[in-house]
Amino acid sequence: MGFNHVTVLLKETIEGLDIKPNGIYVDGTLGGGGHSFKILQFLDKGKLIGIDQDQDALDAAEKRLSIFEGKFIPAHSNFENIKTVLKELNIDKIDGLVLDLGVSSFQLDEAERGFSYMNDGALDMRMDQTASFSAWDVVNTYSEKELLRTIREYGEENWAARIAKFIVEARAEKTIETTFELVDIIKKAIPARARQDGPHPAKRTFQAIRIEVNNELKIIEKTIEDTVSVMKKGGRIAIITFHSLEDRIVKTTFKRLAEGCTCPKELPVCVCNNKPKIKVITKKPILPSEEELENNPRARSAKLRIAQVK
Repeated sequence: MGFNHVTVLLKETIEGLDIKPNGIYVDGTLGGGGHSFKILQFLDKGKLIGIDQDQDALDAAEKRLSIFEGKFIPAHSNFENIKTVLKELNIDKIDGLVLDLGVSSFQLDEAERGFSYMNDGALDMRMDQTASFSAWDVVNTYSEKELLRTIREYGEENWAARIAKFIVEARAEKTIETTFELVDIIKKAIPARARQDGPHPAKRTFQAIRIEVNNELKIIEKTIEDTVSVMKKGGRIAIITFHSLEDRIVKTTFKRLAEGCTCPKELPVCVCNNKPKIKVITKKPILPSEEELENNPRARSAKLRIAQVK
């Protein structure tokens, strides 16, 4: 299967980046290269660095973006390493960053990657397939307490305690190897009446395990801070999230960096001398249009937030 990903909120993201023809931009989640392809069309003497930890994505994007010879620079890494990537390329400052934090259609649809509860495959879920830690390790080696924390915190799953308990009991008899084996355990853990409405019963648990495997949430705040430190004045950060946990981190980090002062409210004057580092462009997140949702239902939970460096 070829690498495929329907780019979400493309028009809104490109407009939000306010692209300069000679600027330097970073696509921190290159994926299928949808955002990068559009950004590159606006560049004259500018450059775009495409970062992705998934080698399949990187290979496919390099092929697709080869028409922009001299303008596109691929980097096999995680966006949390943006400062290291730029340093290796001898780039001091950039004009913009885009992050699309969703799982690609390719990763969801390719059973062997183990991301989907709709396809049977090995318990994997690694964005970076060179990493040694996978969903198998979470499911088969985490204690019941660690499983509970992961599923409750990252999946916001009401039945986290029962799911964790059922996983531990099941693996005591046999190692859990596949996605469908895990789905069956989750279905047994959640009472039938609770499975009648709402999303697929395994959706929240699979989301939680994927986040744990790839350390997805813990790196967002640091990446925003690092990006601000290497961004030119007027440069913009555009981040697309797909669930409330991600969006909350982006929203609160933007707000903190925009406020500047960290002094307690009871102090009459500021003594920390911290200045606002960014201006939040999107007071409320930009959501997909009805037309986009008709063409791509997976975009339904997408939210775009944009900030500009002062």
